[in-house]
Amino acid sequence: MNKNRWTRLFERQRMNKNEEESKGQESTLKKKKDETPKTNWKEWVIDPSEEFYYTWLQIMTLPICYNWVIIICRTCFYTIEEAYVATWLTLDYLCDLVYVLDTIIGFRTGFLEQGILVRDLSRLKTRYLRSSRFKWDMTSLLPTDLLYLQLGIHTPLVRVNRFLRTGRLNEALDRMETRTSFPNAFRVAKLMLYIFVLIHWNACIYFSLSNYIGFGADPWVYPNISHPEFASMRRQYFYCFWFSTLILTTVGDTPTPEREEEYMFLIADMLIAVLVFASVVGSMGDVISSLRDRDNVFFPDHELVKGYLRSHRISKELQKRVNDWYQHLHINKKITRENEILQHLPMTLQTATAVSVHLPTLSKVTIFQNCENSLLEQLVLKLTPQVYSPGEYVCKKGDVGHEMYIIKEGKLAVVADDGVTQFAVLGDGNFFGEISILNIKGNKSGNRRTANIRSIGYSDLFSLSKEDLTETLLEYPAAKRLLEEKGRQILTKMGMLEEAVEGEGEVEKTEDKVNRLEGILEMLQTKLARLIAELESSARKMMQRVDQLELQTEGWEGIVAEGAQVEIEERAKIKEREIGDGEGEGEREKEDKEEPLVEGERGEGDGGEESLGEKDKNVGGNEINEEEKEEKEIIKTETQQDEKEDENDGGGVPEACLNYTPASGPAVVANYWPTTGCIVLPTSGDHCCPQKSVLQ
Repeated sequence: MNKNRWTRLFERQRMNKNEEESKGQESTLKKKKDETPKTNWKEWVIDPSEEFYYTWLQIMTLPICYNWVIIICRTCFYTIEEAYVATWLTLDYLCDLVYVLDTIIGFRTGFLEQGILVRDLSRLKTRYLRSSRFKWDMTSLLPTDLLYLQLGIHTPLVRVNRFLRTGRLNEALDRMETRTSFPNAFRVAKLMLYIFVLIHWNACIYFSLSNYIGFGADPWVYPNISHPEFASMRRQYFYCFWFSTLILTTVGDTPTPEREEEYMFLIADMLIAVLVFASVVGSMGDVISSLRDRDNVFFPDHELVKGYLRSHRISKELQKRVNDWYQHLHINKKITRENEILQHLPMTLQTATAVSVHLPTLSKVTIFQNCENSLLEQLVLKLTPQVYSPGEYVCKKGDVGHEMYIIKEGKLAVVADDGVTQFAVLGDGNFFGEISILNIKGNKSGNRRTANIRSIGYSDLFSLSKEDLTETLLEYPAAKRLLEEKGRQILTKMGMLEEAVEGEGEVEKTEDKVNRLEGILEMLQTKLARLIAELESSARKMMQRVDQLELQTEGWEGIVAEGAQVEIEERAKIKEREIGDGEGEGEREKEDKEEPLVEGERGEGDGGEESLGEKDKNVGGNEINEEEKEEKEIIKTETQQDEKEDENDGGGVPEACLNYTPASGPAVVANYWPTTGCIVLPTSGDHCCPQKSVLQ
């Protein structure tokens, strides 16, 4: 009994667990059903960058190529038209149905505005109705098939208006070229398709012209179709296509035309061959390389990136993001390498072109609205365009900032760390990132980002590096102050600005200035005191020298008079010696050479007396010279004492001579005579004496 009870309890528990698991599975299924979005066909909008739009464009290539190839073929090869008329009519109206669906899709195709997909059906409808594409689409859908009632069912040329939908074919080929991994091969295939269509049309016209002239009328036209060999439809088409290829490629020999119509047709084909095939086919390699070079200049090289992703086995999700980014650039013709494109122009044309392209964007920025044109010209050449995909972060909080951003087109959200909560939305003309590159004092974050900025849709931005901004704003302080003020306001709101630190820094600056000024003042006072002391010492020394000179020059007048009398007597003796008899002049000259002071020893008594008198005079003169020597020694001792006292004050030269400056230049003392106190100037030979302080 106990075992049965336990088994029942275990069975109940198992049943409860199974019921709970089944309920959990049902709840998960319900959640999945709820999570799967239900498409509301009334509000359905097509994104041009999605796979559905790309697939639809590929589908549109089929009816367009069908109309371009089949309508002309059915018109010229009437046997093909008559044999499969039901098939052609079915295909015609299927193509018309696709045309109608494409028109409906045109009303629901979204477009990007500020990088965000517009989903408002009324705006989409208005935009499509006002576009030129709507006119061509409606013209291609005109019911020209009603002309069958008058012209007959076998006149497919009435559907020629279906050719007007060719624009969708070009769009599809461009999209396929951006997505393919081998764009060069795709370009060659596209060129071959155009050549095939051209040869096809030429073959149809050739067959129609042969029918007009008459089959088999001459060797140039198509042979007689009554012959079994040339009666089949395939033979008719292949022969005409081959003959048209020979004419347009100018490869093989063709029969000589005989009729005027044949000549006209052949001339037209020759011109087409010369103008089109000779240039296109002959330079196919150059065309491909030039297209590749152009794309590499305007847009980043997608092939290298694709090869890199394939070689490193990057996830498909990341590859899709990269492909979508490249596709967005090609579809919207956005260029990220403007500086490399404009570098071949002169600087003036570079500036003019860049300003004309980006001036509307810069004029929306608040700090640049009232700025000079020179500032805009400097900034516009330093801006670097960048494109961000939806959901991509432009910058994150805490990152080191090296540039600021200006929004050209698109919308960006300032989000929290969770990436969902939005604090603000930035639009065209807004700028951010200037806080981390302005070095605002008191900023707690330093040069790091203070917010998370994420792109909502596709956003076109201009980035300006820190070095370029600093260099530019040096000449425009008003714009710099505005940026700094805006940065302080943002930091104050966020609580990231340290006001106290900023105030202390200003106080420290003023204290440093005051200390520096006080040091300069003390230094000037010291220099002034030194100059005053030097002036007083020089004045005292000058007075002492004047007193000494006055004492030295008290007994100089008598000495100067005696010296002058001795010189007069010597001059008189010389004259008396020169006057004498003519005898013994030669001997006197010899004696003068040997003994100039004793003359006339061999002459008469007058000469001897004169010589004796002169000796007496010389004796008196020697006594005077001894006195002069004693006076000179006294003066020398005094002057030596003066020189020792005033070594730096003129070298013992009298003050009058030191102050003397001749007209020819500065005075240079060459000789100093202590007996007279005079100096001799070497330049002019003048004497400067202290008694009279004049030139003698």
